[in-house]
Amino acid sequence: MVKDKLEAYKEKRDFSKTTEPLDEAVSFDWIKDRPIFVIQKHQASSRHFDFRLEVNGVLVSWAVPKGPSMNPKVKRLAVPTEDHPLGYADFEGIIPAGEYGGGTMIIWDRGSYKNLKNPIDGSEKPTIEKQLQDGHVTLWLEGEKVKGGFALIRTGKSLKARWLLIKINDDHADPQNEPTLIDNRSVKSGKILEEIRLSGEDNG
Repeated sequence: MVKDKLEAYKEKRDFSKTTEPLDEAVSFDWIKDRPIFVIQKHQASSRHFDFRLEVNGVLVSWAVPKGPSMNPKVKRLAVPTEDHPLGYADFEGIIPAGEYGGGTMIIWDRGSYKNLKNPIDGSEKPTIEKQLQDGHVTLWLEGEKVKGGFALIRTGKSLKARWLLIKINDDHADPQNEPTLIDNRSVKSGKILEEIRLSGEDNG
């Protein structure tokens, strides 16, 4: 059940203080195709990117310290975090100091994704959920900034295992283009983290 998947998310937050979303039903006016992905730039105790995939009613999430790279030779660390509600794909604003993840967040990129995993020996196409269990996910991102094939590869089998986010070598691969270094604006508001922080806005 979705509520079970979001138990850790809810336990970490005081919703009388933070405007982060619960698990209410949501619709998105910025997307037609599903499932969705979102990449949020997050200034908390450290600046990082949160990479989230819609899987079975929640956003499966990783913290990616340096964000996605368009260079297939670059492997980016992706640390699993708790599942988030789908409504989080629209969240942008300020998480209060003292709350979990306290700081400023923008929606750096978002869009739809497709399962790229090919079936083996005529079997059914492995679902994203099955690929997550197996520790090797291949998908196509169709975002405003990030496009093309990516792989998520788990580096161990423990519950605290880290993952790697790696660009697949396709027509969108570009070793000279690192969008996380040159494009700091939100695809939702057009603002950078500092503009949200200084204005005290909460656009969740």
